[in-house]
Amino acid sequence: MADTLSVGINLDAFAHAINAIQQLRSSVTRVFDTLKDGMKNKESLEGREKAFVSDFQENLHAVNRDLNELERLSNLVGRPSESHPLHNSGLLSLDPVQDKTPLYSQLLQAYKWSNKLQYHAGLASSLLNQQSLKRSAMQMGVSAKRRPKVQPTTLALPPQYVDDVIARIDRMFPDMSIHLSRPNGSSAVLLVTLGKVLKAIVVMRSLFIDRTIVKAYNENVYTEDGKLDIWSKSNYQVFQKVTDHATTALLHYQLPQMPDVVVRSFMTWLRSYIKLFQATCQRCGKFLQDGLPPTWRDFRTLEAFHDTCRQ
Repeated sequence: MADTLSVGINLDAFAHAINAIQQLRSSVTRVFDTLKDGMKNKESLEGREKAFVSDFQENLHAVNRDLNELERLSNLVGRPSESHPLHNSGLLSLDPVQDKTPLYSQLLQAYKWSNKLQYHAGLASSLLNQQSLKRSAMQMGVSAKRRPKVQPTTLALPPQYVDDVIARIDRMFPDMSIHLSRPNGSSAVLLVTLGKVLKAIVVMRSLFIDRTIVKAYNENVYTEDGKLDIWSKSNYQVFQKVTDHATTALLHYQLPQMPDVVVRSFMTWLRSYIKLFQATCQRCGKFLQDGLPPTWRDFRTLEAFHDTCRQ
């Protein structure tokens, strides 16, 4: 017991293992020296070849012998306890019946898992902080502090307040006109005309956008009784694609604490379609792909992409 530590390491075998490693290194060095020196000067070529092969085989046998000896000693050394800064919990590794109560190994596994979880959580936090519209409660609180005025956060906003927000957005974009109507009480329906490219029907509930239908500029957007048609799709595939992308944009621009920012961001994104038939794809550089122009607009940069090129 004098040469064995309580952590399970046989010091005598450990010292012999170190000597075996040194011996193995010397044997391997002699092999490479033999290859480096090549065939030594002999009277005949056959003699030089035999001498070289004999020396090379002898050195290889020595390497094999030293390697087997090292493997034998490594089994005698024992397995040391893993060293982690777990303070007094390291005393659990001294339990003589560790196979029955593997508390220390389980504690190490939980410690490694906790570190990995903390690392991945930090990566996720950095990625979320890069979003243009912050979604977490903490980030929303920081954004709210930067605003000089606290906007209403309830669903039932005054109609006058909604009208003022839409009027300000209408003045922001000269090439886009917004007509507001309330055919069914207090809920507003917007008819957005973007140049001579498209018309969009935006159904709102207070300042929250429920749905959007995009149609061509020359398509009829009214029903037979003169009301805005909020259900019929466009007859053109390109505007059906834009409608699908607009629905995706509604899911992306979500900030309940500041609904006016959401509406303004969505209208800014919708305005990027002013050059729907003029912009080229930022990835392939082409105007058309499968007969369609670039119908996707990036939510942050507003760059144009084909539906397949954006992935």
